[in-house]
Order: sequence, then C-alpha cells, then structure tokens
Amino acid sequence: MTTAQWFLLIGGLLLARGATATLLARLPVTPAIIYLAVGMLAGPTVLDAFHFNPLRQSALLEVLTEVAVLISLFAAGVKMPVPVSLARWRTPVLLATVSMTVTVSLVAAFAWYLLDLPLGAAILLGAILAPTDPVLATDVQIRHPGDRDQLRYTLTCEAGMNDGSAFPFVMLGLGLLGLHDLGEFGLRWALYDVLWATAAGVAIGLLCGAALAHLAWKLRGKPQEHKLMDDFLGLGLIGVVYGLSVMVDAWGFLAVFFAAVALRQTELKLAGSAPQAAGAGADSELPPTVSGGSLVFKEHLERLSEITLILLIGGTMFLDSWSWRAVALALFLFVVARPLSVLIGLLGTRSSWPIRGMVGWFGVRGIGSLYYLMYAIQRGLPETLALELIQFTLIVVSLSILAHGTSVKPLMGLFVRHRRSLPPPQ
Repeated sequence: MTTAQWFLLIGGLLLARGATATLLARLPVTPAIIYLAVGMLAGPTVLDAFHFNPLRQSALLEVLTEVAVLISLFAAGVKMPVPVSLARWRTPVLLATVSMTVTVSLVAAFAWYLLDLPLGAAILLGAILAPTDPVLATDVQIRHPGDRDQLRYTLTCEAGMNDGSAFPFVMLGLGLLGLHDLGEFGLRWALYDVLWATAAGVAIGLLCGAALAHLAWKLRGKPQEHKLMDDFLGLGLIGVVYGLSVMVDAWGFLAVFFAAVALRQTELKLAGSAPQAAGAGADSELPPTVSGGSLVFKEHLERLSEITLILLIGGTMFLDSWSWRAVALALFLFVVARPLSVLIGLLGTRSSWPIRGMVGWFGVRGIGSLYYLMYAIQRGLPETLALELIQFTLIVVSLSILAHGTSVKPLMGLFVRHRRSLPPPQ
C-alpha cells in the first residue's frame, strides 16, 4: 500500500469509529473484532491490498507495541482505587506472580512436549503468552478512577503488573537459547533479572510518581495562578521513568505502572480526599490533578494504538497461517492454563468463586505479547524459530480477540445480574 492509501485506511477507520460510537456500544462484540476483520479483509487473507511482515518490520513493531503498552499501563495505574492496602492488592499480586509462573510453566510444558520446541523456546513462548493485556482488555477493566468493582479492579491491577513480571521469564528463555547471560547455575538471572530489575523498577516508579505529584501540587499552590499542562506532565513522567529504568536495567513496564499509581495516590493524599474518594463523583470535587487531567488524553492514544496495531495483526496473516498446532495452543491457554493458574494463585484468598471464574476466563492476550515477541526477535532469535513463534503468537492473539471480544458483554452482564441478586452483606 502507498502512503496515501495508508492515510485513507487509518483515517477512514477513525472516522467510522468516531461516528458509530453509540452503535458499537450496543453491539454484542468489542470494536477490536471489527479492527481485526478490516485488517484481514484488506490484508493477504482476502484482498491482499497490503501485507505487514512482522519479521522484517520487527524493529518498528517493537517500538509501536512498546509505546502502546506504556500508555495503557499509565492509564491503568492512575485508575487504581485509593488508598492502597495489602488486603486489596493481595489478589492481583498473587495473579501477577504465582499465576504468572504457573501459566509460563504450563505453556512451556505444552510447547516442549507437544509442539517439539526446544526448552528455551518453549519457556520464551510461555513468557510471551502469559501476560494479560492492558491494551485490549479495556472492556473488563476499571472504567474510571472511582470505579470500585472488584472484578474490574483485579483484572486491571493484574494487567498493570504482569506485563513487567513476565520479563524475567523472557530473559530466561533467551538465556537458554544462548542469547542472554544467565550466569553460573542461573545465579546472575536470579539476582539481576529477577530481584534487582523488579525491585529497581518498582522503586523508580514510586519515587518519580510521588515526586511529580508533590511538584505539581506545590506549583499549583503558589499565590499567583500557575497553570500546568497535565497531558505533557503525564507523558513526561512516562518517558523519564521508562528511560531511567532502561538505563539501570530495571523493568520499565513495572516502573511506569507504579509511577502512575504513586502519582494518583500522592495527589489524593495531598488533597486530603483519599478517605472520601469512594465514587466517581468524588473526583469532580477535587482540585486539578496531573493524573486526572492526563487520563482522557492517554485513553485516546490507547484507542488509536489499538486500532493501528490490530489492523496490522489482521494484515500479517494468510489463509494458511492458521494451523491446528496454533489453535490447540490457544485452546490450551484459554481453557486449561489460565483457569488453572488462577485457581492455584488464589488458593487461600477470600475471592469469591464467581470472581475466580471470571478472572480465569478473561485473561486477554494482545499487544503485550507482540512486544515480547518483537523484543526477542531483535535480540537475535533465529529466523526459523522466530517465524514459528510469530505464527503461534498471532493466532493466539487473534483468537483471544475473537473469544474474549464476543463473550465479554454477555458474561459481564450475567455477572452483574448475579451480584445484584445476592443478599446485601450484614
């Protein structure tokens, strides 16, 4: 496709999306399915008007997916309920650690035994497919900072953390393939890739987010009127936090998410409104905040990146791209690995069984998986192996868009009706 044709296609999609927002909201499917269908229609599956080659364009796709995930992580972080408590965060932390590890292990075992992948490639594939996605899962995530829905909160917080907690497993897979130094007996990997990179990422995020909140609060409190550009401050925080993390080899995805959490929590604490922020209406009574002022802009960027990247996914696949091996992997991930990992991760918690079941099903895979795949390719993944992992990942992501996109509205409706039918707590 020519540049002019690309502008026409993207521009037409944006116009159609903007003009049919009410209609799309009434449909029983998510907009992501429509974007995927348009990509497949225009791509080599049907009209062959364009073909996006993820292997040749892996550097570009790595940057595009990286930016999309960072924006979504920031948007997820600023919507976290206030105040933070151990009881509230226990469930998503278990999902992002224990359930993440179980998912990687199960997918790796499936890929090693049934798909005949080398052990390193099997672990790498497990790490690529294990994270739930903050970009494509907006329909099951927190809708606004005052949303107190337990299911939406759990899925949003999990997605915010596990896009970073998957990184050590990516490095483990690359190390077993000879593309990363694991150290003797894996000691360097355990100390550096797991402990240091995780702790440093969280610390950088918390410190930078809290610092920006204090700076903005002080500037707004000056006697003379001092206006701030909250959108620029939010984007600047993402850039600075991610840049610092990369410089010290910390996990930047974790850093950006926790920077957004710290920014929001600190701003509301400074405003003295954390105990009262119990609903969406509470935010309208607060003074201006960086987190609140930049959220709408970030969500628009999130939608734009979603349209572009899903369109490219549809434009990567031919009819013969679909294989029974890839479909079997997707079914195993959706029906076995994800539900089982959630059950194991939440053992001993007070999460209700309906919430466990919903969380077990809505493990949406998407842009984060594509980023990890492109990251691995850019670190020297052999071409033959890269092509195989590309096929597996694209089919899993596409089937996740279809399966979760068609089930989210009916299942969420049933869940809400079930919750309303329960007697009020005593």
